[in-house]
Amino acid sequence: MLKLVYAISDIHGQLDLFEKLLADFDPQLHHLVLIGDLNDRGPQSKACLLKGQELVEEFGATYLRGNHEEYLLQFLNSPEDWFAGYVRNGGGETINSLLHSGATLEYSPTEIAMMIHSRYQDLITFLMERPLYFEWEKYIFVHAGVDLTKADWHATSDRDFLWVREPFHQGKNNTGKTIVFGHTITPQLHGDMETTDLWQEDDKIGIDGGAIFGGSVHGVIFDAKGIVQDIEYQNMNGPWQPQF
Repeated sequence: MLKLVYAISDIHGQLDLFEKLLADFDPQLHHLVLIGDLNDRGPQSKACLLKGQELVEEFGATYLRGNHEEYLLQFLNSPEDWFAGYVRNGGGETINSLLHSGATLEYSPTEIAMMIHSRYQDLITFLMERPLYFEWEKYIFVHAGVDLTKADWHATSDRDFLWVREPFHQGKNNTGKTIVFGHTITPQLHGDMETTDLWQEDDKIGIDGGAIFGGSVHGVIFDAKGIVQDIEYQNMNGPWQPQF
């Protein structure tokens, strides 16, 4: 195992920002950890998902499933039940990028799911196999968080690994580990809906700067002792619009 981990989260279909962060990735020095949500909301979701798969296959990166990868898989499994909610939460951009612009309006949910299954079965299988957390040295890397009420955090439900918010943010961290997560944007965690810096409290580190809403992405390099470097790129394509 390499002596440095390079963690990235919540790219949300913004390939330009993803590539900026990856320019700082050195596979000779860093083990790359993608903390989920490469897709949805942003227009280049397909390219970001395929790039994540490529990084795992070429460099042995760790790609954790986020709630938006989960959302895509749930939609593909039960398209009529999940379509409206998925599209409302940014899935339309993923569907259109996997098929073509306007696909969400042109086809039924079942037709969309059938076409994605027929064209991207390898990617779907890959996403289904993604782990929910990664342990390294004193760190837990996870998309949303862990259940801090459990005597052993490993007993966290799949749903909480992917979706938990306030109970994790506000709970006491007795895991003995530093927990690195995305999912909830740092402007919300800072409480001012403006600050895109990393959020650090109670051995928890939030790294989602809300780039998809006009904030920033972070690539954070860790060694066994702590943060070595925080690489931050601002989304310059639009104003700060924290709409969920």
